[in-house]
Amino acid sequence: MSDLYLTPPIAALIFFAVVVCGHNFRMAWKQQPVGWQKKAWLFGVPAGIGLLVLGFLPLKL
Repeated sequence: MSDLYLTPPIAALIFFAVVVCGHNFRMAWKQQPVGWQKKAWLFGVPAGIGLLVLGFLPLKL
């Protein structure tokens, strides 16, 4: 299990994806167009998973 870690470029890519998904989640929630719940789930789940990955996997420098 010691070989499970993030490298800085991968962590930066995940962080960027979390920011984009989180922004889209917030816009879907705020504007509430037709079918907004589906969009919220579509963007919220990857953002949540990305935050969990960034929070619990160590960064190898």
